[in-house]
Amino acid sequence: MSIKTVREALNEALAEEMARDEHVIIMGCDCGVKGNPFGVTLGLAKRFGLERVIDTPISEPAFTGMGVGAAATGMRPVVEIMFCDWVTLAMDQIVNMAAKMRYMFGGKVEMPLVMRVPIGAGGGQAAQHSQSLEAWFNHVPGLKIVAPYSPADCKGLLKAAIRDNNPVIFLENKRTYAVKGEVEDGEDVLVEIGKASVVREGKHVTLVTYSSMVRTCLNAAKELEAEGISCEVIDLRTLLPLDYDTVIALLAKTGRVIVVHEASKRGGMGSDIVAELNERAFDLLDAPPLRVGALNIPIPYNATLEAAALPDEQNVIDAVHRCLSNE
Repeated sequence: MSIKTVREALNEALAEEMARDEHVIIMGCDCGVKGNPFGVTLGLAKRFGLERVIDTPISEPAFTGMGVGAAATGMRPVVEIMFCDWVTLAMDQIVNMAAKMRYMFGGKVEMPLVMRVPIGAGGGQAAQHSQSLEAWFNHVPGLKIVAPYSPADCKGLLKAAIRDNNPVIFLENKRTYAVKGEVEDGEDVLVEIGKASVVREGKHVTLVTYSSMVRTCLNAAKELEAEGISCEVIDLRTLLPLDYDTVIALLAKTGRVIVVHEASKRGGMGSDIVAELNERAFDLLDAPPLRVGALNIPIPYNATLEAAALPDEQNVIDAVHRCLSNE
């Protein structure tokens, strides 16, 4: 067991999987010589060579298409999109090719493709570098979506994604790269895709969240504890498939649920999760489910406006008060 940042944990996962399997390759802009703008692939090109850590031209459609072709012909590519916003340029390759190929060929073609996609705002990167578009992919059959928070989960889930024979959208929040935590050593320490984690137990309200909002919810729960309000916090870790069994089991205890995410509230993952809970577990609800998300505006460049657009601890606390007021 050792202490690592999310950045270090992801780097270690990539290195271990590349050492374990020569079919694992990485491709994307600046992922080789420079080691990625966020330092996630730092040192991998020197260790494994530029034939396996491939610096590509600035063309997301081209190198994503290369990844799809490589996966279909026996490789295990990890394709890196520098910012989530730019995944829009490669949507045809992801949505119409990667997601559907196994189905269209009756399972004869596997698609062990991982798309590493940094999401989230912070640091004044403005409207074209700050989005969280995970709900788009949730709509597409054939994909898996992973959105971890802790270093241990980032490492274990990235390794599991690389070994999976289906296309996986692996979402990394830029504001979590420096988060530190304990990481279990060992190349076969994986985290199962599709399993949520209960990171805080409580009895009054269940907070369902993922990625950067895990920390926000934990901070809010700590503040609410001083008021005598006990919040349970579930880190989904995986968005597709989503672990509704765990969510519903805990909802049965609290009777109240709030879904929290950094993405815009309108059309976000919270909308789909609330709809599913209404269909699957309506009788367990003692109050209407609530959602907390970013304002439905482009993310501003100005630091004060950016902070105002994003959900924070106070937004979660206010939602908990509203949820409990509906007795």
